[in-house]
Amino acid sequence: MVRSDLAGPEAVGRQALARLAVPTRGRDAVDLTAAVSEWLAAIGAADGLVTLFLRHTSASLTIQENTDPDVLADLFGLLDRFAPADRDYRHAMEGADDMPAHAKAVLTGVSLAVPVVGGRADLGTWQAIYLLEHRTRPHRREVTLHYLGR
Repeated sequence: MVRSDLAGPEAVGRQALARLAVPTRGRDAVDLTAAVSEWLAAIGAADGLVTLFLRHTSASLTIQENTDPDVLADLFGLLDRFAPADRDYRHAMEGADDMPAHAKAVLTGVSLAVPVVGGRADLGTWQAIYLLEHRTRPHRREVTLHYLGR
């Protein structure tokens, strides 16, 4: 069923941009949901779309389960099987985890688009927005946030 009250010509009336600095501790999932929610509230978002874009090639963004930490642990395990660190990669400029991190970012992506309804990201009950750090050492990652709506 389509809810027509969520769209219309007046739905796209303004934009907002911000850059979120995200420190990582090395290979881990960093929950960005609260930071995105705080930013949407601060700009007075109503209904629209928030796009997140990660400005890096060895980390990624995903929407995943936010309740059972085993989901994220299993996800990292699967990514390790798809792109193991012990392969003989040509690109290893920054260490053995360099090319596997790039491959994992390709598999999971660097951008997300999330509907905003009533000023809140329209995530499901068990969903959260995560930055996945694929490198083993800590980094400072940057996520550009772009809101388009009313």
